[in-house]
Amino acid sequence: MSGPTVLAREEGSATLPVDLVGDAEALMVAARLDDCELSLVACDDAFIRPLNASWRGKDAATDVLSFPQDDPVVLGDLVISLETAARQATERNHSLQAELRILLVHGLLHLLGYDHENDEAEMLEMVDAETRLMERLGWEGRGLIERVQGAAQAD
Repeated sequence: MSGPTVLAREEGSATLPVDLVGDAEALMVAARLDDCELSLVACDDAFIRPLNASWRGKDAATDVLSFPQDDPVVLGDLVISLETAARQATERNHSLQAELRILLVHGLLHLLGYDHENDEAEMLEMVDAETRLMERLGWEGRGLIERVQGAAQAD
């Protein structure tokens, strides 16, 4: 391979933003995954909701789901709801591109084995990894975990 491969498709009423594939490729290079492959699905809430119910037991739409593969080259699948991402971008006063970048970073780290739901040490490790990747790429915003934790503390 000569650089990362991102295989993208649309599901439901979602229309793949032109820059999403380029952002995913840049993220993979920044994460030193130059010779890896990623499947990226841009979808709507109606598509992601049953996936979230089946795989996580949560009968609601979500922003991003990660389905890792047990393969050193084929990382797995990221499924991102553009509807949820658009709502979150509006709520957080930043662009849809900024929100999608945050979700790409978060989802990719899950594909690499990070899991913030196991314990605090793993959560802090994932927060650090999100921050490092966002900074390395010069992308605006905070990582998803840090943002969610900050919002929970503010309540």
